[in-house]
Amino acid sequence: MKKSEINKQYLNKIKLINKFNKFYFDKNKPLVSDQVYDDLKKEIIELENRYTFLKSKKSPSRVVGHRPSKSFKKSSHKVPMLSLSNAFSEEDLLNFEKKILNFISKKEDFKISYSAEPKIDGISASLTYKNGNLVRGLSRGDGKEGEDITDNLSTIKDIPKKISSEDFPEEIDIRGEVFIQNTDFEYLKDKFANPRNAASGSLRQKNPEDTQKIPLKFIAYTFGFDSGLKVKNQSDYLKKLNEWGFKINPLNKLISGVKNLIDNYNEIEKKRADLNFDIDGIVYKVNDFALQKRLGNVANAPRWAIAHKFSSNKAVSQIEDIEIQIGRTGALTPVAKIKPINIGGVQVSNATLHNEDEIIRKDIRIGDTVTVERAGDVIPHILSVDLKKRKKKNIKFIFPEKCPSCGSKTIKEYNSITKKNDAVRRCTSEGYFCEKISVEKLKHFVSKDAFNIDGFGKKIVESFWKLKLIQFPQDIFKLDYNRIANLEGWGKLSVENLKYSINEKKNISLERLIYALGIRHIGLENAKLLSKYFISFTNFKNLSKTNKYDELLNIDGIGETQINSVKNFFSVSINLKVLNELEKLLDIKKSKNNQKNGILKDKSFLVTGKLGSISRAEVKSLIEENSGTTLSSVSKKLNYLITGEKPTKKKIESAKALKIKIIDQDEFLKMLNKTS
Repeated sequence: MKKSEINKQYLNKIKLINKFNKFYFDKNKPLVSDQVYDDLKKEIIELENRYTFLKSKKSPSRVVGHRPSKSFKKSSHKVPMLSLSNAFSEEDLLNFEKKILNFISKKEDFKISYSAEPKIDGISASLTYKNGNLVRGLSRGDGKEGEDITDNLSTIKDIPKKISSEDFPEEIDIRGEVFIQNTDFEYLKDKFANPRNAASGSLRQKNPEDTQKIPLKFIAYTFGFDSGLKVKNQSDYLKKLNEWGFKINPLNKLISGVKNLIDNYNEIEKKRADLNFDIDGIVYKVNDFALQKRLGNVANAPRWAIAHKFSSNKAVSQIEDIEIQIGRTGALTPVAKIKPINIGGVQVSNATLHNEDEIIRKDIRIGDTVTVERAGDVIPHILSVDLKKRKKKNIKFIFPEKCPSCGSKTIKEYNSITKKNDAVRRCTSEGYFCEKISVEKLKHFVSKDAFNIDGFGKKIVESFWKLKLIQFPQDIFKLDYNRIANLEGWGKLSVENLKYSINEKKNISLERLIYALGIRHIGLENAKLLSKYFISFTNFKNLSKTNKYDELLNIDGIGETQINSVKNFFSVSINLKVLNELEKLLDIKKSKNNQKNGILKDKSFLVTGKLGSISRAEVKSLIEENSGTTLSSVSKKLNYLITGEKPTKKKIESAKALKIKIIDQDEFLKMLNKTS
């Protein structure tokens, strides 16, 4: 191909990606899916890397990030819009119900009624009504604050603007889903990738008159803040929504028992293709509002609700190769490279094989014809092998016993709880001595929930690693910007943008930093728990000196698995060096306790023996909600020992010797003005 033809092709791609940017950020009307956009961006950068004469100021390699639309102001939700945990099997549902029963200290024969509501695949919105009048409409946003799209939501006919019913609350946030019916989408499919994108783009129009032209629908299903709501359960609330003029899902049902939930799930999944709107699962909510309140939330998800996701579409393809990927925790994950196929509107060329045992169990080989499924509409995986189409040359795949990256021995760790070896094989290299592990750790370090550095994505991490610009996390904050400015694809503006983004993130919360370190078994929620316990980075770092790992058992939600991971992290000298270097370079904010003045402030508790109508988990939750702390052993720091049936004699004796007050369940609840 001639130089002029290459340049023309390149400039056409630049023009196209900027058109996509304009429609997405300025017109709030996405033309393509994220995957199509990312593929185009990748093509542009690959062309630039291949042909050094290709240059454009508008190239995504030179412009770091994009300014978001300023069309809508942001506003906080009075009550956060929480996400839901997912279930994919009957076992997941049984575990969900078991956790509820354990939390409220009930036996398996205790009957729980669930409101089963098909989950529409649309855009969540929250409508605030005061004295019956619609006064504000917000998008979900990040759950804490959303975009004020009141004018656009007001164009939807399904949303009442005024409600005159006498029993309508004085103030309430009605929440539901904005969507487009499949029959209506037929007229829009040339402009949008799918119905969900069409709904999203329509709601983000600058001009409400443009939104009004789109046949948006709204189905209500829950509420946030309320003042004056008189119903006591979800099923009655749904009936009230219908009476007040809102549309509700016609497939909603009140069901008890996991077996019955599964029967309903199977029945609706059969109807799924015939529905006029997309659903991706069924949401189960504990029907009783009082029980919902008692169960409360775990981090950003309620304990009393779960989304049972549908299996996605399946397709047949052929395995062309099996590659081993190495994660930041050393886990070796086999990935099947398959002939590209379209599943549910998404082009799929990779499918996870999970682990070595999965390959052996399903006898998966290179060259096999396989059925591929997108489990939970997210991760493609191999469902089964068509043995009738297997060729003699398709030999068994041998899993590597040495790390493909660093050559270290790979092992399957022994699990002391299951008394078996783990299914996952891991590289035994510690710290930052394995290249693949190091790169994945650095990708995690700059990821969205960690440092979230704009313009510092996975590709840049890989590029900077190869160029030896970064090796450890602290290197990110000591980059040689003069050297970067001389690299292909980088200019003065893009380097300045990167420098600004990195400097902006030098001020970080303790919880984000702990999460960013990539300690095994320490996710974002566990990082939050640890940050609240340690308060400061100094306290966290000094754990390597104090060796008081057992005291972490006092943290509700942190178990032996997490403690051993933290202990292993601090046992590696290079990790301690990383912490010391980061402390010099960053401004690490102390963790704040949001509940400093509760009834149990400055009081510590320990439970021994079995309690009556309340579980230990709920006791811990109540203590922490009211600013108290829970301990794992009797010591001078303990204020109260709560006793139940068959308490540990040694704890009773120790408490008496230290003159610690011993109370029972009723006395504890009286302290909270509650009754058992």
